[in-house]
Amino acid sequence: MSVLRQPDVLGRTRRQHVLGATGALSAGAVEAVSVGVWFVLAISSRTATTALIGVAALVGGALLRARIVAAVVGSRRLRRGPRWLGLSLAVAGGWICWLLLAETVGPPAGPIVATGFLGITLAVQLTLEQSACRSRSADPDRLAAIGPGILLALGAGLLLWSAWVPGWVINSPPLPLGVATVVVRIEPLQLGLIGFGVLSICAHQRRFQRLLEA
Repeated sequence: MSVLRQPDVLGRTRRQHVLGATGALSAGAVEAVSVGVWFVLAISSRTATTALIGVAALVGGALLRARIVAAVVGSRRLRRGPRWLGLSLAVAGGWICWLLLAETVGPPAGPIVATGFLGITLAVQLTLEQSACRSRSADPDRLAAIGPGILLALGAGLLLWSAWVPGWVINSPPLPLGVATVVVRIEPLQLGLIGFGVLSICAHQRRFQRLLEA
């Protein structure tokens, strides 16, 4: 009988891996874009308009990410109640407090203190998100948000480093493109955004792996 069940087990495991990888890419991309748009606006121009756009990006990203989590775990509880808007506003508030804390304390201690604060905050928020998506909350599910929260906080630390590092630019040699020439310009903020995106995908990959195995 175990031999007959083995193909089903292998197929279910393969489907879980594919579902987890797809969900991680989607959630990580949403996280990177929403936080990246807000961060770029926050460090470039702090007007009322840019503040509203940045908060809208954070809240919209949190809501979309929650839908992805609900789809991965097969939950239909996302439609119930206004709690998702409140949780998304809390997510946006956590990111804003992180940046304000880092700027208030200042370098070199500011990024360290703010990153630690953000790691704890994100772990709590991701746990609440998972509990709201699932019909029951098992012990492994509660632990599933700790590692992702740390990885996302480390990515946020890279963003701060990219914004505060002394200005430098890497320019490629002129590349001929038809009748024109193109110069590739690499700046610290670009590297910080890429690093945050990679760590976001890794964080959600770890998160979905724990959720699907629970």
